[in-house]
Amino acid sequence: MAKSSGGGRYLRRSGGGGGLPRPGGGGGQANALQAAQEMLAKAQAELAATEVEGSAGGGAVRVTMTGEQKIVRIKIEPDVVDPEDVEMLEDLIMAAIGDAGQRADALQQQSFGAITGGLNLPGLGLG
Repeated sequence: MAKSSGGGRYLRRSGGGGGLPRPGGGGGQANALQAAQEMLAKAQAELAATEVEGSAGGGAVRVTMTGEQKIVRIKIEPDVVDPEDVEMLEDLIMAAIGDAGQRADALQQQSFGAITGGLNLPGLGLG
């Protein structure tokens, strides 16, 4: 029996009472959790291996990143490199990074959406 927090009353719990599966019982939940974890690990591995490309300036600046949003390559066409206008080049690079990031976000949503059933679960970076 567990003592309640007020009035000296006691509460009696019936049934299993706990949230942890007992050995030999509740295997369905454990199997489902393990399957979900395996699907998540597979999706994360696929994101790490998949590349997306963002661009700016009509393709003059291209940024390639993984589905995990790690930049792996930046390509800049020589004709957009103007020593007199470095700020424009900086803006193009930032725009290309933003474009690639949006594409990687969409890829994550697509990849994890099947696993989470469209739920926006905290900690997965899907928000």
